[in-house]
Amino acid sequence: MTRKTLPARRRRMAGAIFLRHSLSLEAILLPSIAFLVLLVLWWVIATFFTDLMPTPWEALVANLDYILNPFYRRGPGNLGIGWLLLASLRRVLLGFGLGSLVAIPVGFWIGLSPRAMMAINPIIQIFRPVSPVAWLPIALAIFNLANPSAIFVIFITSLWPTLINTALGVSSVPKDYLDVASVLEMPRWRQMFKIIWPASLPYIFTGLRISLGIAWLVIVAVEMLTGGIGIGFFVWDEWNRLNLSSVFLAVIVIGLTGLVLDNLIAQLQQWVTHRPASAMQQ
Repeated sequence: MTRKTLPARRRRMAGAIFLRHSLSLEAILLPSIAFLVLLVLWWVIATFFTDLMPTPWEALVANLDYILNPFYRRGPGNLGIGWLLLASLRRVLLGFGLGSLVAIPVGFWIGLSPRAMMAINPIIQIFRPVSPVAWLPIALAIFNLANPSAIFVIFITSLWPTLINTALGVSSVPKDYLDVASVLEMPRWRQMFKIIWPASLPYIFTGLRISLGIAWLVIVAVEMLTGGIGIGFFVWDEWNRLNLSSVFLAVIVIGLTGLVLDNLIAQLQQWVTHRPASAMQQ
């Protein structure tokens, strides 16, 4: 290595490091600016257009107890917002998990079998557009309890995106791959795990992310109607008290929780789909 190439390589390395730092700075700076603009817009609307809506500072001061003590217990119905959030998350994860356990195998079956697709696709297209709220009276009639009814509504509404995307992913596997596997006399079960499953994973995770987003969206509406303990009932209860400060807090908590859930699924997808080849072959 000559003396001339060494400074050039160092310059390239320095340029790459500077680019990474610049991208990291932008990833922090740009969302911060967007949130600042949103807060200014909120402050303008609250100051000049309505007397009921609190400003960001007023909402922060009014919700300090919820923020600093999210897990307090001061009576049977007086719980911190952390407990309410955990109750909603439990319902969502149960319903979403049960829906995924059903949707992925059924999606594989539909994607592999044209006859199954012809038989089941009309049922999917009939039930998929049904509003989650329409399922709630049926669930209440079956279970007679709010908690299992909410889980059932989450289950039935989070079922369809994962099912459809799984079927799409399985049916989109290139036929050449399967033909080569047949020529090599690869057993069907091995084709499933070595060819169809890896090729379908991006579609499956897309469906899971959509389903989880729908589940988190639906639980708020369901809890508003069924009552009990949960972040959705908290929103409705605070609105009935005309306490918009707490409603804004709940909206922010709901949004941040949805962002975290989506990022967790994205991280899981990245871990599963980018595992080393040696780990996949074991």
